[in-house]
Amino acid sequence: MNFFWVINGTRFKQYLIILVAAFFAALIAFVEGKDLAVFETKDGEPRAIYKAETKGKKIALTFDVSWGDKRIHEILDFLKKEKVKDVTFFLSGEWAERHPDIVEKIVKNGHEIGSLGYRYKSYTEMENAQVRKDILTAQQKIKEVSDQTTDLLRPPNGHFDKDVLEIADKLDHTVVHWSINTWDWKNPGPEKITETVLSRADSGEIVLFHASDSVKHTRKALETIVDELRKDGYELVTVGELVANTDSKSTEIK
Repeated sequence: MNFFWVINGTRFKQYLIILVAAFFAALIAFVEGKDLAVFETKDGEPRAIYKAETKGKKIALTFDVSWGDKRIHEILDFLKKEKVKDVTFFLSGEWAERHPDIVEKIVKNGHEIGSLGYRYKSYTEMENAQVRKDILTAQQKIKEVSDQTTDLLRPPNGHFDKDVLEIADKLDHTVVHWSINTWDWKNPGPEKITETVLSRADSGEIVLFHASDSVKHTRKALETIVDELRKDGYELVTVGELVANTDSKSTEIK
């Protein structure tokens, strides 16, 4: 009898270890899939906007650009053709500095510009002084080529922590994350990108696309996405318009 319980006790411990390991593996996968760990902060501390409570059906399409000069033209031309002006382009300052003609095209087409920092290096790997310098340098360089002062900041790779939020807040920048990640840089096919957006579309969502040269299917996916969102009664707006005078939902970082 004792031998029976020893065997079963051993198996129970093995099963428990497997269960715990599986739980933590799933937790890690979840956090990595979100690109950001979300923790509680005290009330009143700086937070990152990822969605907004709005009146009416409004949704923000955003595009990150940090390298290349080919894909962005086809995306800009499509948006102009479809009369979609109110989208937000988050640009790295270094890229904007190298491509003033494209920045001018973005502004001329009526789009909003946000910052991706200057060198597109993760802020969580930098000292606070470096983060501050990078944010200000990006703002300066983007201002020089666009004549617009950026106050929307999407930290490179979406990586930030409490220190980054506090630095951005002191520099009068609003940190903007996203609520729908299209993963378009992985080139999963236009159908998959379309499904990702339309299956989760809701008022106040902030959608992440990319317009760097790595994306092959974004332009094609946009055809269906824009058409279907409009048919469903959504108004396409900039991030600035989305969060202005609304109750913004924010990620909480510690």
